[in-house]
Amino acid sequence: MQTFARLSAAATLSIALTVGGAVPAQAYTEQEQWELQVGQQEYQQLQGKIVPPSSPLYSKLGPIAKRIKRVADHQYFVPFHFILVNDNSPNAFSVPGGNVYVTTSMMSFAQNKEELAGVLCHEVSHDIHHDVYNLYRKNQNLSLIAGLAGMLVGNSAIGQMVVGTGAQLESLSFSRPVESAADHTGAYICAEAGSNPWGMVWLFKRFQGSQQQAPPMEMLSDHPADNHRITDLENEFRNDPATFGRFNPNPSSGTPL
Repeated sequence: MQTFARLSAAATLSIALTVGGAVPAQAYTEQEQWELQVGQQEYQQLQGKIVPPSSPLYSKLGPIAKRIKRVADHQYFVPFHFILVNDNSPNAFSVPGGNVYVTTSMMSFAQNKEELAGVLCHEVSHDIHHDVYNLYRKNQNLSLIAGLAGMLVGNSAIGQMVVGTGAQLESLSFSRPVESAADHTGAYICAEAGSNPWGMVWLFKRFQGSQQQAPPMEMLSDHPADNHRITDLENEFRNDPATFGRFNPNPSSGTPL
């Protein structure tokens, strides 16, 4: 939700399949167990949509994911995994436990490596911030039939929470401050990984001008990437030249996928 050392398509799917197994009996905190189990449940629900390892799209996703993993992995309690799923909507979404799903449509919608990297950097930030867990704790009423959950998975608090959250993961919506925080952390992850963080801005702007019904990075958010987020990123880049000054803000400087 291992290694991405080679990031071959086969290795990528192998990692994904490993995630679908049982949570190992390690010294995880209760919150970490919750996140892992929610991630496993969501993975199981997406089984039919996961792109097979033979897809050439993994050769495009892999090198970008590898660079981001080098920066992001040490900020979370388990390594990140990047998995392609078949879907007609350009989107990417993180799930508690370290899985970041990227739709096949996003692979064609992103015009360059920097835009795709911006999506991934934003999404790993949601897990690093534990946004789903924090939001769920604030919205306990989103749990589904908690009593029945206890019968199905045991009477533990974690088990009941996992069933409710896994069933309604897509119903959660992040506030603008939460999304902005993920933008902020994502920008710094991109910069540290050596990817131009202006790709996030380019993608937001292009998405606003498209005819798409939903913006990227919105599985866990019911509001579009608006001008406030674009402006916040632009201001941040210009106010921290030590970090961002070396990056070209011109979209024409992007590297084709």
